[in-house]
Amino acid sequence: MPLTADADLFRVPLGIGASLHVARYGYGDEPIVLLHGFGTSSFLWRHVGPMLAVQGFRVYAVDLFGYGESDRPFDGDYGLDAQSGYLDVAMTALQLPKATVVGQNLGALVGLRLAYDRPERVDRLVMVGPPPLNDIAGPEIRELQRDTARYALRFSRGLFGADSLLRPFLLDGVSNPAHMPWKLLGRYLAPYLGDHGANHLLALAGALREEEFADLDLTRIKQRTLVIRGTRDRWCAKAIAEAYSSAIPKGIYQAVDEVGHLVPEEDPGSLARLVSALLRTKEGH
Repeated sequence: MPLTADADLFRVPLGIGASLHVARYGYGDEPIVLLHGFGTSSFLWRHVGPMLAVQGFRVYAVDLFGYGESDRPFDGDYGLDAQSGYLDVAMTALQLPKATVVGQNLGALVGLRLAYDRPERVDRLVMVGPPPLNDIAGPEIRELQRDTARYALRFSRGLFGADSLLRPFLLDGVSNPAHMPWKLLGRYLAPYLGDHGANHLLALAGALREEEFADLDLTRIKQRTLVIRGTRDRWCAKAIAEAYSSAIPKGIYQAVDEVGHLVPEEDPGSLARLVSALLRTKEGH
């Protein structure tokens, strides 16, 4: 069975009248920040966090702004450039001058943006199933973006409106539907229940803009960067992952066999081992 453990929970102020929810695992000297992707939350890291903690790392799983238990003001900026800025502020509040950042899906791009804009903040970078910079939403989220008005009208009064939006996304994120049983689906859907849950999910989808990465030059990413992809990932093709690892000067590509897009959900053990190996590898090796 995957390892789980209770976490220390924090509210981290952002200085804009809002805060992020953060779960900490372990008390080691070397910090790791874990970032989830679209439609999930820090809950995604409930197995990976403890696995890294028992190896001596201090691990912080963050709910991105507007996701999970973090605040979600109606007029908030949920774009990835803003998310990177919020992460920078949160790391200061957590007294983390520098950390290894591990991001899945959109979380990978938040980490990439921080590594580019504030390289002194990011020791090493791990990107799990990153979307391409020229299509960060992908076909599934683009459909939500295109039909936001129709969806909003349809679901504005529905207690479970987000279910029909997010359920297919989560089921397609695993290699086998049995890996996303109804109880687990319910846990991921919980932040979006209620009268405004579906509309908020649509707002998160609508905040994704490729132009925010127009200036980002992957050849200027100086951190050792590990790009990880599940071999059954339907969204991050092998060519996408290899393009990142080839363009980033210290990029490395690693596949995790027989799992889909949600690698932390389907094979947390392999992911934790890859992250740990990266951190224990000295520069130049």
